[in-house]
Amino acid sequence: MTNTNQKIPLVDLGAQYQAHKAELDAALSECLSRSSFIGGPDHAALATEFAEWCGGGYAALVGNGTDALILALIETLGQGDGSGEIITVSHTFIATAEAITAAGYKPVLVEIDPATYLMDIAAMEAAIGSETRAIVPVHLYGQMVEMDRVMEVAKRHGLTVVEDAAQAHGASWKGDRPGTHSDAACFSFYPGKNLGAWGDAGAIFTKNESLAERISAHANHGRQDKYLHQFEGVNSRLDGLQAAILRVKLRHVDDWNAARRKIAGWYDELLAGNNAIKLPHTHLDAEHVYHLYVVQVDDRERVRKHMSDNNIGVGVHYPVPLHEQPALEYLGLAAEDLEETSRASKTILSLPIFPEMTREQAERVAATLIEAVGA
Repeated sequence: MTNTNQKIPLVDLGAQYQAHKAELDAALSECLSRSSFIGGPDHAALATEFAEWCGGGYAALVGNGTDALILALIETLGQGDGSGEIITVSHTFIATAEAITAAGYKPVLVEIDPATYLMDIAAMEAAIGSETRAIVPVHLYGQMVEMDRVMEVAKRHGLTVVEDAAQAHGASWKGDRPGTHSDAACFSFYPGKNLGAWGDAGAIFTKNESLAERISAHANHGRQDKYLHQFEGVNSRLDGLQAAILRVKLRHVDDWNAARRKIAGWYDELLAGNNAIKLPHTHLDAEHVYHLYVVQVDDRERVRKHMSDNNIGVGVHYPVPLHEQPALEYLGLAAEDLEETSRASKTILSLPIFPEMTREQAERVAATLIEAVGA
């Protein structure tokens, strides 16, 4: 029987470690015994294995997901001078916009579909202008944007497409995973992701071998061997220990994603019919991997406090959209300019979801949420 006083965290990385402790400890021990902390066999093997898992192609491993976006944009578009524009959404983590700016371009923020919280394709196309160079669709919460529609628009306008897949490890749209049809897909391996390292790490997946090679070189001081530098790059290397950990986790992530879908199904069942709780919507052509299970509720702060008071960890992703952030005030957007985005930011609530979660825990979360919205 579940202890009703026991904390249910938003994500439980400790449970994941305990479930695979022997395997993870052995991988780390092997890496330590080789002292292959930068590069090495685990790094090379992970690049191959991750690319194959993504659908067959090439992977460049980098220091974090933000660098993945920056380097992918620079190597597909060239370093910008601030005049070119790249379209993305306001409902995302600031790293998406930071990467656009760091690559030398201006972010143009567009509206979301209120059902899925993903990029509104019509709004995206309407935002295309003479200075538009690329589109960065964000596959938020574990569900992919309608990539066939994005690519049709991009090809018609001659635009580059770089996918922000930081929350979409294993997700697919009409059977295709991120990076299948675009120029590149960028992943974060931040610890809480569906496929997470024990620190910062990231990757770019692409079907373009030359692009993967250029990004890998750019991330390693512009070199292809130890002492010969083809150009000035940066230091953004995924270290050997993270590669060893990720290789172990990669073998399990499909099962973990299946477990997340099962838990999401429990929530759908347990919360169905309550008009005070808006459940997440999954498109029929999408395979959702539920990095987050996000509902919408009124009076969110009161609901969140009730959940916390009952030892249930919840989160908000994201309470302040990018167009309302002080850091992006220079874009000149008001809250009402992206009405759906601003509305969602005030009501979204992320419920606990992790592969080791039990039915009893899901029932307790659901019962407490129903109690909270009815109070």
